[in-house]
Amino acid sequence: MAHVTFIHGISNKPPQEQLTDLWCRGLANSDGLDLGTEGITCSMVYWADTLYPAALDAEAAESVENEAALEGKMPDPPGLELGAMPAQERAWTLALATKLGIALTAEGIAPAALSPVHESLERVPLPWSVKGPLMKRLLRDVHHYLFNVEYSPRPGVTYRIQDEIRGRMVRALQDGAARPRPHVVVSHSMGTVIAYDCLKRVSEVSPVDGLMTIGSPLGLDEVQDKLKPEWSREDGFPSSRLRGQWVNVYDSLDPVAGFDPKLANDYRRARLTAIDDVNEQNAGTWRHDISKYFAGPQLRAKLRGLLEL
Repeated sequence: MAHVTFIHGISNKPPQEQLTDLWCRGLANSDGLDLGTEGITCSMVYWADTLYPAALDAEAAESVENEAALEGKMPDPPGLELGAMPAQERAWTLALATKLGIALTAEGIAPAALSPVHESLERVPLPWSVKGPLMKRLLRDVHHYLFNVEYSPRPGVTYRIQDEIRGRMVRALQDGAARPRPHVVVSHSMGTVIAYDCLKRVSEVSPVDGLMTIGSPLGLDEVQDKLKPEWSREDGFPSSRLRGQWVNVYDSLDPVAGFDPKLANDYRRARLTAIDDVNEQNAGTWRHDISKYFAGPQLRAKLRGLLEL
C-alpha cells in the first residue's frame, strides 16, 4: 500500500530493529498512526554505528528518544581536532561551534560553554547540562558527515562518513522504490541533512513521493554553505528526486531547529515557495524528542496525507 523510509538523527541509538520499532510505536501510541495496521511497510536508514562505538542497550533503548534523561550520562564525543583541520574547515567548525555555544580547543571540544549566538531568542533557555551534550554531538556528527571525515568508531572499522551513509541511503531508497507507492521519507534532526543531501546531490538516489523533515538543522547557514553548489535559496527544492510534497515540522523551542525552524524561504522551487512549514509545539522543556513530535496531531495528519491515507 505504501512504504516509509525513516532516517534517525544525532546521538547514539539502540540497534536498528529496536529503533525502528520505537519509531513505529511512537506514531501509533494514543490512537495514532499505526503503520502496520494500515498495511504500510517501513525501514530505517541506520547510521549511528558509523560514529559511535556500540549501540545503546535494551534498557536505554526504551528511553533513548527522551534524550534529556540521558544527557548527564553521555560523554562528549571525540573526533574534532582543530589543529589537524585545513584553515577553511577550521573556520567553518569554529563558526558553527560559536553559534551552538560550544567552546573548542586545539585538541577538541572543551567542557566549558560559550554564550550561544541565539541565546537571547530562547524563550525557555535549557540548562547547559541538558542542552550542551546534544549541541556537541550535533557539531561533531554534522561536521563529520558534511566534510566526509574518515573515522574509526571502534578498532578494526573505519568509514568515510558521508560516503558510507550515502551508500546506505541509496540502497534503502532503491528498496523502497521497489515497493508499492507512495514512498515517503521521514527524517529527524541530523537525518534531515542526510535526506536532503542525498535527494538533492546524489544522482544514484531513487525518486520518492514525499519528504517529512522533523526538528531540522537545515536552516543553519553553515549547513547550507556545505550543500552548495547544488543548493541555492532560489532553487533548493530537490525537484528531480522528490515527486511530491515536502513537509517540515518544527517546534520553535527545539534547540536543534530553533535557529531557523522554517525552511520554505531557504529551499524554494524555481523561486516559488514549495515547503509546507508546520509548527507543532511539543510539551515540556525538552522539545527535540522524536516521540513528542510523533505524538503531535498535525504531524500525524500531514503524514497521513503524504501516505495518501
